[in-house]
Amino acid sequence: MLSPVAGAATAQSPARMREVAQRFEAQVLAQLLQPAFDSVAGEKSAFGGGAAEAQWRPMLVEAFAAGAARSGNGIGLQEMVLGQMIRLQEQGERSR
Repeated sequence: MLSPVAGAATAQSPARMREVAQRFEAQVLAQLLQPAFDSVAGEKSAFGGGAAEAQWRPMLVEAFAAGAARSGNGIGLQEMVLGQMIRLQEQGERSR
């Protein structure tokens, strides 16, 4: 059974692999950032808190994470994942 990274690396263009690696890093960053945003007192925030703010906060966190990953200012996970995907693709091509 192929791992998700191995499955994404099979017969993909470098641009597509970079996009997948970037999305993966954004997901990891969002998971890491979420607890920090959960600790913010909503009623003292600039938007006044409430149910609507709590409902939209996860989307804000995802947007911050996606922006960091897209700009290359993430945690460096994107490059490691991309490198592994390229190695797996090369191994697959050699085994054919």
